[in-house]
Amino acid sequence: MKNTADPLEPKADKDTVRRHNLSLVLRAVHDEGEATRAAVAARVGLTRAAVSSLVEQLLAGGFLTEQGKTFSGQAGRPGTALRVARTGPAGLGVEVNIDYVSVCVVDLAGSDRVRLTEHVDNRGVAPAEVLERAARIAARTLTSAAGQDLHPAGARLALPGLVSGGTVRQAPNLGWNRVAAETLFARALGALRPGRPAPAVGSDNEANAAALAELWFGVGAGPERVRGFLYLSGEIGVGGAVVVDGELMRGAHGFAGEIGHAVADAEGPRCRCGSRGCLEQYAGQAALLRGAGLDETAGMPGVAELERRARAGDARTVAALERAGRMLGLVLSGAVNLLDPEAVVLGGIYRPLMPWLGPAVDRELTLRVVSGLWPEGSGRLRASSSSGDAARGAAAAVVRGVVADPAGYAVRAVR
Repeated sequence: MKNTADPLEPKADKDTVRRHNLSLVLRAVHDEGEATRAAVAARVGLTRAAVSSLVEQLLAGGFLTEQGKTFSGQAGRPGTALRVARTGPAGLGVEVNIDYVSVCVVDLAGSDRVRLTEHVDNRGVAPAEVLERAARIAARTLTSAAGQDLHPAGARLALPGLVSGGTVRQAPNLGWNRVAAETLFARALGALRPGRPAPAVGSDNEANAAALAELWFGVGAGPERVRGFLYLSGEIGVGGAVVVDGELMRGAHGFAGEIGHAVADAEGPRCRCGSRGCLEQYAGQAALLRGAGLDETAGMPGVAELERRARAGDARTVAALERAGRMLGLVLSGAVNLLDPEAVVLGGIYRPLMPWLGPAVDRELTLRVVSGLWPEGSGRLRASSSSGDAARGAAAAVVRGVVADPAGYAVRAVR
């Protein structure tokens, strides 16, 4: 009987195959940091002649550079070392949070090359005004990047709350509902840079972006290469993200990971989301500061004072952090039982507070996780890396898109 089913995808032609192979070669050099043509050929399974042709195209396009000779220890002439370029294509990451805006540009290697951060209270401010503020910071960042011959292929916003299709569906701590963030930001950036090509704008939840930074530059890139973890981002709210087998788990609608609004106590205090007893009411920035007797609106200076008091052994501060740690552990234990991650990573303001939060979290996980794989001191609970944050994760996501399809990237000098 004749099979009349349509093919699943079109047949690959010569140009499609070459486009795919360009990405294979660029990714091989990107992942290794430095490689010879011979090493790339061995890794991707192409002939040396084919790899050399692809390398020449990548060199001409500004994606790779040659860095002299390298010796493999084997017979034959030394090979030319290839590295991803330190100039040219780059990524722009823009984190808009409750009390700050942080913007960075990363190069093809993922290195943070330019960064500007402004600490400002965005609560109660019109969304368009907040995004115009972010665009002004981004415009200054782009000018600095151009001075280093870096030209972002795109911009990615990292935003608090539920983000989908370029829109912030809900961000309770900002008071945003159905805000077309990508459109507003792109319009503001374009007005600040008339006559200059503007990078395409994408967006994601800030905890997702921070988790990607942790995956690419932190626990996922270290000697253990942890590829599955639950990430918590402590800020004014509590963000979360789930990484499984090196990929974000987004859920059916893109909203997976909203652990800050998991209910810790159904009779607890009212949350801005409308529910009661959400985790962020016990372990968010305001709750931590309030518990230690500090002004809950003090922002990052308040967090620095919180850490200072904890280091000094202030009893009220230490007790407040231990209470928050218990609530974090209570909620996290349910998530660990459900998802069975390799690790739990605490980032944002939790990172510097880990010496006082961590033991209480660890005890709750030991008590409540049924697998028995989370005893105190197991190392599965850890602070986030110092080399990643939401802005860098967002910028690196742009770069990863370039590496995945260099032939589809048209160099646009964003000056």
